[in-house]
Order: sequence, then structure tokens, then C-alpha cells
Amino acid sequence: MIASAPVRFRSPWTQTIDLRTEARVAWDWLRRPGLAHRVLPAIREHLGAAPASTAYAFTVFVTWWTLRGVGDSVERRLIFSASTNLYNMRHNPVQVLVASAFWTDGGFPWTTIAGFLIVMAYAERWLGTTRWIILFATGHIGATLLTVTGISHAIDHGVIPRVVAVAADVGTSYGFSAVLAALTYRFRGLVRLLWAGTLILVLVAALWIGPTFTDYGHLCACLIGLAVGGLATVVGRWVEQKTAAKAEAAAALTE
Repeated sequence: MIASAPVRFRSPWTQTIDLRTEARVAWDWLRRPGLAHRVLPAIREHLGAAPASTAYAFTVFVTWWTLRGVGDSVERRLIFSASTNLYNMRHNPVQVLVASAFWTDGGFPWTTIAGFLIVMAYAERWLGTTRWIILFATGHIGATLLTVTGISHAIDHGVIPRVVAVAADVGTSYGFSAVLAALTYRFRGLVRLLWAGTLILVLVAALWIGPTFTDYGHLCACLIGLAVGGLATVVGRWVEQKTAAKAEAAAALTE
């Protein structure tokens, strides 16, 4: 009985794109007749292939709507209970690490929801839902822990006031920053360098001009995304080479 050849592994981390080619394909798609009839199916296909990002955007909308339906005092208590500040991280770390990622503070989160439905959905379609969730969670949790550690150190040494320990800190930006950084590995050549360099430059500039612990967290999340993406790319390429070698050896045996 002849053994079947092993299936070659293809890592999404090694599947890069040329931005000029993608732009040309998109332009050709837009110029084709019947654009109005193709837009809705394309949006449905885009969101259907990114269930986690779509569900996340809807959850953010629901939590924002919930806050609009309660009084100011209740809103402040809800935000505080979900905040990843130093006080909550010392008392309910797991609860606030999860809850903080699904609340937003302020007006209607247009940019957050649009970012999930467009950018995060694209990243999820590229990586797959499970990898996207792991990457987003790693950025959110890792940057939060690094930020809280920095706040604790600064308070202990009198660099910042103790009131920061109970400051409100909710939102999706840490996980979002990590995924944006990891998207660096989706591109090739100069575009990859420009993408990573621009992200780092913007975050460092924000930290330099008006430093806050949130800016520090964004930079940490960006570095986490770059590190995770780099490691995943190296591992993915190694596994591809191994499976390709096994496939070639199996094919040689069947000849």
C-alpha cells in the first residue's frame, strides 16, 4: 500500500502581498460594470470571513449604547470597574483584563468600530480567526501588564501622583496597536519598512510630545506585535520548509 504524500503546510505569516499589485486589482474591480450590485455582496463576504472582528465591533457598540442608557454616576462606576488601572489589577486582574477590552469611554466610537470592520477584519481574514484572537489578546494583555508595572514603579518612586492608580483605562487600542504592528509582515520590501517605521515614529512622537501611560502602552503593544509577528514568520517559514522536504521525500519514494 502506497502512503499518501503529506500535505504541505502554508503559513499565513509567509503569504505576503505586493501593495502596487493589490491596488491595481482593486482599481480594476472598481472599474468593472455593475459596481452598485457588487458592493453589498463584497461587504458581506468581507465581514463573513472575519466573524471575530465583526462580533467585536458589535459588542463595542452594545457597551457604548449601555453607557448611554444609564446615569453619569453609574457610567463612571461601570468604567471604573472595567478599568485596567493599578487598583483593579491588584484586586481583580483577570476580570478587568477581559472587560476593559470591550468598553470605550467618551462619544460614539466611530473610529473603533470602523477600524474593526475594515482593518481588523482584513487582518483576521489574513491570519485566520484563532491566530487573530491570540495576537490581539497578547497585545492587549502584554501591554496592559507592562503599563501597570511601569505605573506601579513610578508611583513607588514619586514620579507620578497616586491618583493615577485609580484612573479610568478602558478600550481596544492596545490589542489594535499590536495587530497593526503585526500587519508589517503582510507586506514586502520597502512597504514593510515604511509601515513599521511609521507606526514606531508616530507612537514615539506621541510619547515624546505629551507622555501618558496610555502612550507608553501603545508603544509596548506595537513592539509586542512586531515581536510576535517576527517569531511567527520565522517559525512558519521553518515549518513550511520541513513539510516541503517531507513531501519531496515521499514523492521520491513513490516514483
